[in-house]
Amino acid sequence: MFIQTENTPNPNSLKFIPGKKVLNEGVIEIFEKSQTDNELVRNIMSVDGVKSIFLTKDYLSVNKKEDTDWEEIKHIIKSFINDYYSNENENEIVIDHESNGEESGDLKEVEKKIIKILDTKIRPAVARDGGDIKFQEFSNGIVKVKLQGSCSGCPSSTMTLKKGVQNLLCHYIPEVKEVLAI
Repeated sequence: MFIQTENTPNPNSLKFIPGKKVLNEGVIEIFEKSQTDNELVRNIMSVDGVKSIFLTKDYLSVNKKEDTDWEEIKHIIKSFINDYYSNENENEIVIDHESNGEESGDLKEVEKKIIKILDTKIRPAVARDGGDIKFQEFSNGIVKVKLQGSCSGCPSSTMTLKKGVQNLLCHYIPEVKEVLAI
């Protein structure tokens, strides 16, 4: 099995693409080994220098500690992924995850518009860079979002948030005045 890696704008994050399904839907971000029983995720979280793992349908994005070199841990992570998928139990998926999605029933019309723009125009670009963006709340002209995966802690995330996300939301939704990451 050949596991591809892709750099992200965040030098402390790397995408691992196994060429097999990782999640059935949605995204999961794991910061502690105790957050899951999954053998692969627990093994990767046990690697000295690994900070978090972000899982999507097609890839795992691993965030490392700043003082760790990718050359020290990349081959170990690839080995764990390879072992997991070539296990005699024939693991087909890392975590069988049901996405609960955004609860749109209780949202105001402007919040629904914000989520639609995030999902259709912003999220695909952020996903290419190994991350995700989730709507948290809208109040007094301020949109609060949560950055996940490679976007979390990325040096260029502030510029992406202000120049990209904020400009786009302000353009399409006049009620939006500012976007903040929480």
